[in-house]
Amino acid sequence: MQIWIDGDACPGEIKELLFRAAKRRQRRVTLVANQQVPVPKSEFIDRIVVPSGANVADRRIVELLEGGDLVVTADIPLAAAVVAKGGQALNPRGELYTDLNVGERLAVRNMLDGMRASGDVTGGPANFTVKDKQAFANQLDRWLTKAERQA
Repeated sequence: MQIWIDGDACPGEIKELLFRAAKRRQRRVTLVANQQVPVPKSEFIDRIVVPSGANVADRRIVELLEGGDLVVTADIPLAAAVVAKGGQALNPRGELYTDLNVGERLAVRNMLDGMRASGDVTGGPANFTVKDKQAFANQLDRWLTKAERQA
């Protein structure tokens, strides 16, 4: 089981946390982005650069992931595709998407997207906080521990 990072919008603090975890826990982490994103040199860390375009990185991640893999993304449609393929998705704010909740999250996301398009809702998500980073770190640790037990 490996970890995939949707690298185009992932906060830098989360990427750094994932890179440290990859080295410490000897778990493969692959960052997928449509631009060159710096990654530390490590046998456990890879980078895939895909062409620019809507959802190109998302499609590549879904194509490459295997059941049980973890994808770090704030993109709910990508999270839904990951879960449908047997993986798990973890939001950088620490929310784990599973069969039990991803459908609801996708429906809410689509509703809000429609409301934003009509001007009924403006603005985006709240700023990323230390609490969000801690929630992510806790979920990541739980996933890594579970993956090590299954290995």
